[in-house]
Amino acid sequence: GGVDNHQYSHGVNDQLGGVNAPTVYNAVYNFVQFWDGRARTLAEQAAGPPLNPVEMGYNSFDEIVAKLSEDKALVSRFEAIYNDGVTEANITDAIEEFECTLTTPNSQFDKWLRGDDEALTEQEKRGYELFKEYSCATCHVGANLGGESYELMGVYHDYFADRDADEELNHQPNIEDNGRNKETKLERDIHRFKTPGLRNVELTWPYFHDGTRPTLEAAVRDMAYYQVDKELTTEQIDDIVAFLRTLTGEYQGKKLTTL
Repeated sequence: GGVDNHQYSHGVNDQLGGVNAPTVYNAVYNFVQFWDGRARTLAEQAAGPPLNPVEMGYNSFDEIVAKLSEDKALVSRFEAIYNDGVTEANITDAIEEFECTLTTPNSQFDKWLRGDDEALTEQEKRGYELFKEYSCATCHVGANLGGESYELMGVYHDYFADRDADEELNHQPNIEDNGRNKETKLERDIHRFKTPGLRNVELTWPYFHDGTRPTLEAAVRDMAYYQVDKELTTEQIDDIVAFLRTLTGEYQGKKLTTL
């Protein structure tokens, strides 16, 4: 699914990050990168983790360039493409070019949209109708069913107060909860996040920026409650989850799996 399926990723010396890592699949369709949108492009995003003291722990790209330059075969490959060889800009450009290939077309839903009525079951079609009826499609739009806007987490109910009061979660709030506000410092951007894409969502647990929802069922239930003030029945949740499972696509001709 393009993720590690941990609540928070493990970095240098097993340190933990403070936010759930989004999938790299279909990231090219996002209008910005990271939950808080602090990177405009995939290349800008790629420049972040190497210098993050938790993630990769390098002090500078000069240090990275020096280390990579010890690999003469790699240097030759860079020089065959980039006139100035191994540089920060060329490293992040190369990573961006690779990530642009990480798309996963040909899901069941894609086949159905192309006219194959047998690609979805009746339950999956009911789930799609509910997905639209309960405004999921208002934010989860476009080629990646998301990734095209910032949205407030907790439109009708206080998600963060409820989460922090839940003793079973034992979750400690952190600066990542501020969302887009981390970058803009605007009050309206507190708890506002880039909407995640839903392709391959059945493989990208746990869910939400804080990774507190372990299943799709829990995520669907809570998104309906906090975002559109609807308490879904078990049958409705099952139907929507059935639809979401049709969004799993193929990479290099093979359907994605966690196996």
